[in-house]
This record gives sequence, structure tokens and C-alpha cells, in this order.
Amino acid sequence: MGSILARRRSDGTVGYTAQIVRKRGKEFLHREAKTFDKEREAKAWLRWREAQLDRPGGLTPVPKATLAEAIDRYLKETTKAPGKTKAQVLRTIKTLPLAAMDSAAIGSEDIVAFAQGLLEGGRQPQTVNNYLSHLASIFDIAKPAWGIPLDKEKFKAALVVLRRLGTTSKSKKRDRRPTLAELDRVLIHFTERQARAPDSAPMVKIALFALFSTRRQEEITRLLWADLDERHSRILIRDMKHPGQKLGNDVYVDLPPEALAVIKSMPRTGDRIFPFSTDAISAAFTRACHVLGIDDLHFHDLRHEGVSRLFEMGRTIPQAASVSGHRSWQSLQRYAHLRETGDKYIGWRWLPKVDP
Repeated sequence: MGSILARRRSDGTVGYTAQIVRKRGKEFLHREAKTFDKEREAKAWLRWREAQLDRPGGLTPVPKATLAEAIDRYLKETTKAPGKTKAQVLRTIKTLPLAAMDSAAIGSEDIVAFAQGLLEGGRQPQTVNNYLSHLASIFDIAKPAWGIPLDKEKFKAALVVLRRLGTTSKSKKRDRRPTLAELDRVLIHFTERQARAPDSAPMVKIALFALFSTRRQEEITRLLWADLDERHSRILIRDMKHPGQKLGNDVYVDLPPEALAVIKSMPRTGDRIFPFSTDAISAAFTRACHVLGIDDLHFHDLRHEGVSRLFEMGRTIPQAASVSGHRSWQSLQRYAHLRETGDKYIGWRWLPKVDP
């Protein structure tokens, strides 16, 4: 027998949703629903539709569609190209048992078991949370876009359970800042490396630019000479990272004098200002810290140091955001505790030469 569920709409009226679910064991044979303004209309439709389904040939099994198929369609059809990390996570999920299940049969308990399996496999709660965040995109659109019956409400219910169990947690904000002594050692290392291998990436300039511009690693490697507005000391960042939008999120950011000085020191050998790969930059920085015995310092920490410097120099949140590119000023509240102490880089030996 079908069922009727009354729900209050946002405008205050009540809608009556008639639902029909036919199963054989755990196998879904048919599922459909229709909403009416009056309960008697919902009941009448329910009787009529069930009579149709009960006729010979009126009921045909719903073709199965696995979670893996939904992931494939998402990766194939999305016009917003997923980031490298998201695409890799979704491909990894496709290799796990959950992806082989019939979408209609996936319940909250299956999602909980999937997440707990990731945790038991050695992944941290923050990583498990990232996996589920990427998987949420599939559950959100699979049914309305392709008719693949992934239930996003069951997914949301599983997230609540996993948070309370501690299986997932948000990533902790890093507060690691390099000391001037650490930066000196890293830059000396890169200077000596450049002397030995002149054709290698100019890591001194790249590190200084990351520090003074507050740019992310992948943004640095995409910067174009054509997007530099030297007159107004700014540059266009194409496809800037943003939680809800990346592709087409092009933003002009201000360049502090030191950052502009680094750009002006780069040779124009092509379209890109820093024509190097993110992998090469990351590997070089990580290797340098390992060789020098500098613990827990990442290239991205240079951005955090750069933003912190702006606040210590007395910049306001809007002024800092014009450099960092943060769209939400709330994201910069973590720096609100920093006191105005001046610029500790004044007189620093590595300070880029700034034209008067």
C-alpha cells in the first residue's frame, strides 16, 4: 500500500505527497511520488496509480544504477572541472565496496560503515570529512539530474551520526609561522642550489613572492604577464579558490611593493610569470626543510605568514582582504588577535629591491 505524507510549505500551505514503493525483498521494483494541494486528490491518485501498477505488465523493475555510475556521470558531465584533489578522491571512492552498491539500496548505515572503514584504514577524521564533503556533491544532484536514486537525506543523517561518533572532524587551522632564522636558512639553501643548478626553479624568488603576495602555490604558477596591472600594482588571479565557486572566479588582488618587485625581476620567457609546476615547487620546499631539519613547515605557511604580516603592520580586514583575496572577511577573523607591532621584515637581508 502507498502512503500519504502531509508537509507544510514555505508559504504556509499544506501539500499532500502520495508515495508508492514496491519492493521484493531488498530489491526496489518501483518508487514514485506526487504532491497535491488536497488530501482527497492524493488519495484518489494513489488508488488509480496502484490499480495501474497491479495490472499485468504494469510493474517493471527499476534498473539498477550504482554509486560508481553516478560518480562517472558527474566527472563526465560537470562543466565545473573538479579540482585535482576532488577528482582523485572520487576515483578512490569508486574502488571501495560502497560504490558497487545499488544506489537505491544505500542507507545511512552504509555511509556510516563506509566512513568508519576509511578511519580504520588509517585516514584521519579530517580526511574522512573531506571524502564525505566531495561525495556530497554526488548525492545532491544524482536524483534530480539523472534519476539515480541516491537519497541525500540519508546522507545528511549519516553525517550527523559520524560527527557525534568522532569519525569526522573539521581540519584544524594551521598557525605555524616561520621564524626569520628559518627563512634565512631556507633561502640560503635555495641560493646555493641555484648556483649548482642554474636551470632549476628560482625558489628564492618564488618563496619571497609567496610570502609578500600571500598567494597560494597553484595561483603563483598560473599568473600571466597579460594580467599584471603594474600601474595600479595589482594582478588578476584566475579561478581563485573558493568553496562554492572556482572555475571563472577571477579576482584582482593588490600587490604589495615587495611582491611587485619580485615580479619585475622575473624574465619574460613566455605567457606565465612563474612558468614552473606546483609539484616541483612543493618538492623543492619540502626537501629543503627536510635537509635543514626544519620541522612542520609547509610552503602554504608562507601565505599565513604574509597575511599575519599585513595585520601586524596595522592593515584593516578590508585592506588585508584586498591583498589575500578572501571574499569573506569572516575568514580573516582568525588574525584579529594580532597586535600592530610593525613590519619585522624592515632591513631584512632578503627584502626584494623596491623601486622608489
